[in-house]
Amino acid sequence: MLLLAVLVGCGGRASSDTVSAEVQRVLDLRAAAVLARDEPAYRATGRPAGADPDFANLRAVPLESWAYRVTDVHRTGDRATADAQLRYRIKGYDAAPVTVGRTLRLVRAGGTWYVASDEPAKKASEQLWEQGRVTVVRGERSLALGVGQSAERLRDYAGLADRAVPAASGAWGTDWSRHVVVLVPKSLEGMAGLLGAPASGYRGIAAVTTGEAGGSGKAPADRIIVNPDAFGVLGDFGKQVVLTHETTHVATRAHTSAATPLWLSEGYADWVGYRGSGRTAPQVAPELERAVRDGSLPVALPVDGDFGFSGDAARLARAYEGGWLACRLIADRWGEVRLNDFYRAVGDHEKRAGAVEGALRDILHTTPERFTAQWRDYLRAQLLPAG
Repeated sequence: MLLLAVLVGCGGRASSDTVSAEVQRVLDLRAAAVLARDEPAYRATGRPAGADPDFANLRAVPLESWAYRVTDVHRTGDRATADAQLRYRIKGYDAAPVTVGRTLRLVRAGGTWYVASDEPAKKASEQLWEQGRVTVVRGERSLALGVGQSAERLRDYAGLADRAVPAASGAWGTDWSRHVVVLVPKSLEGMAGLLGAPASGYRGIAAVTTGEAGGSGKAPADRIIVNPDAFGVLGDFGKQVVLTHETTHVATRAHTSAATPLWLSEGYADWVGYRGSGRTAPQVAPELERAVRDGSLPVALPVDGDFGFSGDAARLARAYEGGWLACRLIADRWGEVRLNDFYRAVGDHEKRAGAVEGALRDILHTTPERFTAQWRDYLRAQLLPAG
C-alpha cells in the first residue's frame, strides 16, 4: 500500500510537470514569433485564432528580447491557467529585462495547448500595447511610445526629453544611461492602468517615473509615464520642467533607495528642473510663500506622507516646494558638488534610520537640528519681502 501511494504521488507530479513543460513550449513559440515579427506563427499559438490584438499593437516597439517563464499551472480537463513572468527588453534602452507578472488561460485541442488569453497578473500593471496600437518616435536621447497619440505630438515629447537629458547630466553627472523612455497613454485612465493604480490618485499629476529603486545601477524599468490630461494644460516652460524633473529621477535611480526621503528625491528633481531658469523662490513656491506670509512657517522638513497624490493639493504643493528649497539651500550654501555628494550618501545608506543624519554630519558637517533651523531661515529670507 505504501508503494502504491508513492507511485500515485509520483505519477501526479509527473503529469503536472508535463503540462507545465507543454505550456512553456507554446509560450516559447509565441515569444519567438513576437521577436521575429511573424504574425502567422503568433496566431498559430492562440485560440480562437486571430482574437488577440496585442501582436499588431506592439509591432512598432523595438524589442531586443521577449520571453516567458512559467511559474505555476492549474489544469482542469482541457483548460488550464498559467502564472508566468514575461521578461522583455526595449532595444538600446533597457539595461536588463523588464519583468512583469502575467496570467494566461489556455485550452487544449488536438493534443496541443493554445493561449486563449494573456492578461496582467493580479496587482500587476498593464503594458502600453494592451491599451491600443503603439506609435513610436525616436529622439536623439529618447524614445517616445504612445497610444492614441499622433507622431507629431510624440515628437514634441521626444524633443522635451532630448533637452531634459543633458540638463540632468549637467547637474548630476554622466554616470547613468543618458537616455529615457517616455510612455504617453491616451488618457488619465490609461496612465492609471500602466501604474496599476486608481486614476483618482493621479488626477492633476502631469507625469511620474517608475523604476526599481536601489543601488545596483542596472534598474531596467525606468519609464516616464505621462498623464496627457494634466500635461496638456501646461505651458512650454512647465512641460520642460516636468520632463526634466522626471528625467532626473532616471539619472539618480542607482543612488535612490529606501533610505532616501521624498523631500530629498523630489526636491532634488525639482532643483534640477528649475536650475538655471532664473525663476525666483516665490514664483516656484507660491503655496509655501502663502503659508509663510500667513505666519505658518513649517517647523520641520516635509515627511513622506506629505507627498500623497490623493490628499490635500495645497499640502502636496508645499511638500514639493519645501523639498526644492531644502536642496536649493544646500546648493547655495555648500555648493552643487556637495548637494550631489549628500544625495548619494543618503541613498547609499543601508536603511532610512540614520541616513540623513549621517550625510548631514559627514558631507555638510552639520546636524538635523541646525539644518532645519537654517532651512526655516532660508524660507523666510527667500519668500518674505525685504524689510
